[in-house]
Amino acid sequence: MSKFKTVEISDPRFEANNLRHITVKSKNLSHRGDISVFVPPGVDHKDLPITILLHGVYGSHWIWSQKTGIHLKMNSWIEQNILSPMVVVMPSDGLWGDGSGYLPHQESNFEKWIIEDVFNATLELIPQTSKQSQLFIAGLSMGGFGALRLGIKYGSMFSGVSGLSSITQLEEMKSFIEEDLTLLKQDQTENESVFDTIVKYKNQIPKFRFDCGLSDPLLAGNRKLHTQLNELAIPHIYEEYPGGHEWEYWEKHIKDTMLFFNQLILKK
Repeated sequence: MSKFKTVEISDPRFEANNLRHITVKSKNLSHRGDISVFVPPGVDHKDLPITILLHGVYGSHWIWSQKTGIHLKMNSWIEQNILSPMVVVMPSDGLWGDGSGYLPHQESNFEKWIIEDVFNATLELIPQTSKQSQLFIAGLSMGGFGALRLGIKYGSMFSGVSGLSSITQLEEMKSFIEEDLTLLKQDQTENESVFDTIVKYKNQIPKFRFDCGLSDPLLAGNRKLHTQLNELAIPHIYEEYPGGHEWEYWEKHIKDTMLFFNQLILKK
């Protein structure tokens, strides 16, 4: 029995490049939500690992595929045996304002949309996955904030977490959105800070990494988080590369994230 009142999934006859599209009615959103899914070709796949890939401000479920060609890259990397087959699940953030922050709001819970609904829709509609599938989460900018925060807060669910050019404090959202930042303020203040989330849930942290471009306006925040984690001796990987807060950077360095997850799959 479906966990959703209504469900739609694209017809395989009209899909292209192993990319599927899903719309479900979400109780957590109080409206419909969209998800794009890369499913590697092959008839015998089962229990495939799942990577949830979160977008940044202004975007939606389609943006990773149509700005970086991630589905084409995944297919190529799998064909070349660079990566093990895995499913890549790309949800919208819930489409509040310029960006929901993947946070609980008064009328919609964008956190539970990702943690509950996106995961359940994947298991229900993508037969190559199951409850035995290893689960990873990653994202860019606002999606990096969501991935690091949710991946660690719900650490028992995830085998690995990665953030690209991540917002590390909710306060940094004000540089990107036109909405009043007070509308995103949280009753649980650790939801406003990746570091505070890590401190609160430090006993259940999965393997995690994050990176940032040397010309990125969020570089200082990422460096501060790296320093704070080192001071508490919390294991993590932090890397810096040339580049700014831009799609050229994310298209190139998403491979680092996928290779990191692949190492964790092989160590399972």
